[in-house]
Amino acid sequence: MTRRKHYWLMKSEPDAFSIDDLRKVGTEPWNGVRNYQARNFMRSMQVGDGVLFYHSNCKQPGIVGVASVASTAYPDPTQFDPKSDYHDPKSTREEPRWSLVDVKFEKKLGRTLSLDEIKQHADELGEGFALTQRGNRLSVLPVTAAQWKFLLSLE
Repeated sequence: MTRRKHYWLMKSEPDAFSIDDLRKVGTEPWNGVRNYQARNFMRSMQVGDGVLFYHSNCKQPGIVGVASVASTAYPDPTQFDPKSDYHDPKSTREEPRWSLVDVKFEKKLGRTLSLDEIKQHADELGEGFALTQRGNRLSVLPVTAAQWKFLLSLE
């Protein structure tokens, strides 16, 4: 039986890691996620799932590119490194708390689909679209196939 492809939105601050950085390296571990719900989303990802690459915490937040999941989840090595900003002293190699997936560059959009523009289409995206829900600050969010198709049609 073939698994259905799933879709995600993953946020990154462009001054830390941008769509252009991903284009340069090709594939990158999506490390440093320290929210249990976002981690659980990554643990459910499969190779080939689609990713909307979102620039956050910047002048014009929005969707800037498309990527794909290039690995299943595995322990985030930064949790074990005392020199890392993402170190977690309660995490052990035997029982790691944090996971990551590798993300592969697919394309940069011709323009940024800004958060303001996305919010203007809240009705079309439906109530279940986490990005436009008040108070949602997760860095990894599920996206339905219909939402994925609609958002990319805005480009």
